[in-house]
Amino acid sequence: MLSTLPFECPPALLERATKKPAVVTAVANAGTELALESAKLAADAGLIMPILVGKKDDIAATAGAIGWDIDGLRIVDAADEADAAAKAARLAGGGEAGALMKGHVHTDQFLTAILDRSSGLRTGRRLTHVFHMTVPESEKMLLITDAAVNIAPDLETKFEAIRNAVTLAQALGTAEPRVAILSGSEEPSERMPSSVDAATLAARAASELTGALVHGPLAFDNAVSVEAARIKGIDHPVAGNADILLAPNIETGNALFKMMVYFMSACAAGIVMGAKVPAILTSRADPPEARLAAAAIAAILADAD
Repeated sequence: MLSTLPFECPPALLERATKKPAVVTAVANAGTELALESAKLAADAGLIMPILVGKKDDIAATAGAIGWDIDGLRIVDAADEADAAAKAARLAGGGEAGALMKGHVHTDQFLTAILDRSSGLRTGRRLTHVFHMTVPESEKMLLITDAAVNIAPDLETKFEAIRNAVTLAQALGTAEPRVAILSGSEEPSERMPSSVDAATLAARAASELTGALVHGPLAFDNAVSVEAARIKGIDHPVAGNADILLAPNIETGNALFKMMVYFMSACAAGIVMGAKVPAILTSRADPPEARLAAAAIAAILADAD
């Protein structure tokens, strides 16, 4: 049942990103093999100009081990993971870097550094995570939010997740993205709180959010299948045509994106939105294609303003 198709960084995304200037990217705690390989992959593709933050000796030794000549790259010494995350965040907040990349640092520590007021990265918007999903031999994208950062989002966080995902979709070329707010039913019911949240969010978006079509609650099939929506009698431009899926909680979003990865060989590129700069959130399990796609998205976002 697991897909055996090779992963693929979407060619159109990569082509678009390589036409942008390489974005200076602070890599938080870059002294491990996976962190440096991720940075090297993106640098070799012309997507980023890395600033390597971490223990200098570890960075130098690991770079030698993977055969990367880092002479000429800026290296910022840091005592440990927390110090590396804080220094990387301050580089971006101070305008010395246009993007962040998570290296060998726990996600909570990485996000804490971004949220620290001294970093200069706070914008007044909430941090939310977006997965840019594509499958091999297709350029159609699907954005899933939030599957990695906000565990049990309240209404305000869900609305910010919609807003941030719409910003990303527009930067990637979808002028009026269609947002489906997922639940287990199309009818709001007090017995299913996520359906009530969805209806509330859709009504709020209609009055406060421009440049997007938002509808909910929608079950997953009616969000992505025109035929399923037709059978259910759902007449709305979003039904069956969603560009963005807002998950009701992290469990739903996390399961959905992983099912696409393992059953469809989907490329899942993760980006944290809401700060002054985009933050590339990589995982140890990410294939190189997903890490490259995330760097491509960061390059596009950094040049979007």
